[in-house]
Amino acid sequence: MTPPRSRPRCQDERVNDDVVQLLELLAGGASSERLAHVAVENPRLARASALALRIHSTLSAHRRRETELSALFDTASDLARLRDTDAVLRSIVRRGRTLLGVDVSYLSLNDEAAGRTYMRVTDGSVSALFQKVTLGMGEGLGGLVAQTAQPYATRDYFGDERFRHTLPIDSAVRDEGLTAILGVPLALGDQVIGVLYASDRTRREFTPEEIALLSSLADHAAIALDNAALLEEISEQSAALHRAEEAHDRLMDLVLRGAAVPEVAAAVADVLHGEIGLFDADGVELTNADPVPPVPSASAVAASRASGRAMSTADGWVCAVQAGPELLGSMVLSGRGDLVDADRRLFERAAVVTALLLMLRRSVAKAEDEVRGELLTDLLTAPERNPGALLARAERLGLDLAQPHAVLIAHAERVPRTRLAVAAGRCAALAGIHAEEVVLLVPATDPGPLAARTAETLRSAVDGLVTVGASGPAHGPQEIAAAHAEAARCLRALLALGRIGEGASMDGLGFLGVLLGEQTDLPGFVRRTIGPVLDYDARRGTELLATLQAYFAAGGNLTRAKDVLHVHVNTVVQRLDRIGSLLGADWQTPDRALEIHLALRLHVLQG
Repeated sequence: MTPPRSRPRCQDERVNDDVVQLLELLAGGASSERLAHVAVENPRLARASALALRIHSTLSAHRRRETELSALFDTASDLARLRDTDAVLRSIVRRGRTLLGVDVSYLSLNDEAAGRTYMRVTDGSVSALFQKVTLGMGEGLGGLVAQTAQPYATRDYFGDERFRHTLPIDSAVRDEGLTAILGVPLALGDQVIGVLYASDRTRREFTPEEIALLSSLADHAAIALDNAALLEEISEQSAALHRAEEAHDRLMDLVLRGAAVPEVAAAVADVLHGEIGLFDADGVELTNADPVPPVPSASAVAASRASGRAMSTADGWVCAVQAGPELLGSMVLSGRGDLVDADRRLFERAAVVTALLLMLRRSVAKAEDEVRGELLTDLLTAPERNPGALLARAERLGLDLAQPHAVLIAHAERVPRTRLAVAAGRCAALAGIHAEEVVLLVPATDPGPLAARTAETLRSAVDGLVTVGASGPAHGPQEIAAAHAEAARCLRALLALGRIGEGASMDGLGFLGVLLGEQTDLPGFVRRTIGPVLDYDARRGTELLATLQAYFAAGGNLTRAKDVLHVHVNTVVQRLDRIGSLLGADWQTPDRALEIHLALRLHVLQG
């Protein structure tokens, strides 16, 4: 059997070269006519040329679809930024002309009352007559589209008998020189509001894809017109309604900017030309207004809450401030008699905005309390676990724990801890409930006087006696935890001594602080108690300290004291007078004398 003869190698190479040439033409974006001509020039590449034409057609379709989608997205973006309806419609008409590659595109709108459709926007038109043409319903191609809500296309307008030709329309079309026309309806639901057109000055068949594309643009145009109609309807509202909208925007802006309740009340008062008062659910006034508005009656608030409307009272108007079923407070308007309906709705809307503000404040406060409460707990229970992380968390809350801080613990017998904690939060950098007590962290170097001031401030805030124990100053998490333990001992000492309603630190407890404090500064106690005497002796070489020791050793007897000192009794008296000028006139009272005597003993023990 004779084996088949193989094709000469040079012929295969020529075929390969031809295929490569064809691929290069395809990659270079050659036209379909050029690709088809390859098959004519080289019959061997007929099949390859056919495949290349299919690929070229597919790529062209994809590019066209991509361009169309981009145009639709751009149109949607224009609608989202809608400021000028005519500008949006001009953009749509211009895109329709570009995408379909037509000579003229235009848009007409229906006038239902007159039963006609008139030209609104054109692109590419050169005829003034055409730009002003109007069509009756059912007249011409556009009139038929407007009447039937169906797209129509013609490759030869003047030779198409499907349309009712009229002299004015035909004259305008002829003046523009149009031949092929495509019209699609602008529809809102079942209602046709206009027609979008694409037209050429030569004969042309419009494909289904082109009709679908122009229909999509028409849908966008209808949305633009619908939006414009809504905006126009809003703009035609009465002056009172317009003022209400502006006031609402103003109030919402205040809320979003985190404005305080008094600012919102002032804005409402300015709009309604009256006096506004805000009260919480317990009737406590929230705005600190001057003059103080009348507290609304419970019955008026209940009536407003039940009806959801503002209620007229003898003093003005009252509206419940509520979130769902929860009553948050009430708003009072005085200085106004009757309210027109728009102003009454504005007053009620202000109550809604106020409810939103109060809920936001509550949510923010709750979140901040949780974060601050967690930080306080970690500071006091595990300060050594990760001090760096604690410092960073505190810094995010605006606290620099590297600076000196005083730690205070507040206690009140007849006040709920949560209420006391809320009041404490107003006078502390960090406050919360820990170990069943209210703990405050305050930037300060004087914990004793601070505790006294804080006890007085909290007493006024909660209307009850508040006892405050303090310690510090402390730097960093570990010192703060230690200061908290000492503040707790100080508080227990105050309560045990019956000093209810007072505030003090261990230093303020005198010798009791020395006895109770775990890390008491003994040299500091000595300096605070008899330091002026020590300094006087050091400067002048006197013996006031020895005189004090002899005086206490003699039980306050001057005669025995002068015998111990080997001086005249008058000298003892003069020295004691000097001591009184240095330590204060009350130095011989029992409490002061006990502290001075203890300081003397400690001084001797310390050498």
